[in-house]
Amino acid sequence: MKVIGINGSPRAKGNTALALEEMSKELQSAGVEMEILHIGNRAIRGCQACGACGRNKNERCIIADDPVNDAIQKMKSADAIILGSPVHYAGIGGTMKSFCDRAFYVAAANGGLFAGKVGASLVAVRRSGGSVAWQGLNYYLTISNMSVAGSTYWSIVHGAAPGEAADDLEGLQTVRNAAKNIVWHLRQRAASESAGGVPTPEFDRGARTNFIR
Repeated sequence: MKVIGINGSPRAKGNTALALEEMSKELQSAGVEMEILHIGNRAIRGCQACGACGRNKNERCIIADDPVNDAIQKMKSADAIILGSPVHYAGIGGTMKSFCDRAFYVAAANGGLFAGKVGASLVAVRRSGGSVAWQGLNYYLTISNMSVAGSTYWSIVHGAAPGEAADDLEGLQTVRNAAKNIVWHLRQRAASESAGGVPTPEFDRGARTNFIR
């Protein structure tokens, strides 16, 4: 079993990374591999709404000069995806937002590349706005037909300077419990598949109703 974690912070060793590493340790203790992709320090353009990914059906964004396309393929091959972001003005960090807009749009335009996977989100914040940003990340998971792993609280760690989140004992406990839920989901799926499995439902697609015509 393989998990991909996305670090959307500009800091390679900031509090977002600390929380992702905490989840990684929990997953590895259960025999689940986790790879963390640091994309928050890269120049990632936002989606340009060209629709090329839907026309080309090649599982790629037409913008090819950043890490989005490589990440899409790693996310596609993973069993679970964890989205991690700092909180900027009570929202998702800008680079992370651009990354998610493009990666998840490509996935949807190519038949739902992430459907059926397990997903989880976490955010790092100094003081307030964490739950808003955390909810924003979950929107990407829930619209992608993914199963979201919850926890014993919202997965938010608090700290300003890099490393301060290590003192947020409840926050780290929360992300560890989210990791335990990911393992539980993956083991449930594996047990189901070994017993014959339950096929993924065939979802209806194609109906699009605009509110303004």
